[in-house]
Amino acid sequence: MIIRAAFLALCGLAGAAQAQEVVATSGVGAVLRSLDKVNGRVQDIEIPVGGSAQAQGLMVTLGDCRYPADNPTGEAYAYLRIRSPQDGVDYFQGWMIASSPALSALDHNRYDVWVLRCKTS
Repeated sequence: MIIRAAFLALCGLAGAAQAQEVVATSGVGAVLRSLDKVNGRVQDIEIPVGGSAQAQGLMVTLGDCRYPADNPTGEAYAYLRIRSPQDGVDYFQGWMIASSPALSALDHNRYDVWVLRCKTS
């Protein structure tokens, strides 16, 4: 929520959202969804913090997953590194927000990956 409000403020839409301080808690992992845009195959994967997993034709590493302390099922955001398992080329590295996947999205011609939620235990 605070991230979205800060983004709106940067875009000159500060009146569109009130910035509120939200205390975030780190989860033990994340649930991600991947899509192969060629054949329509969807895959959900769970990755522990600091771990990696193969999602379709990509290798995804989870650095951290955070969520509001007072609302574990609310806004989740995860720090991801997404790369090619064959040659290690990075396709994405940064924070993805579950409720706004297009705000900071993977740019790949065949695959799409986004955050669904953090795992709390």
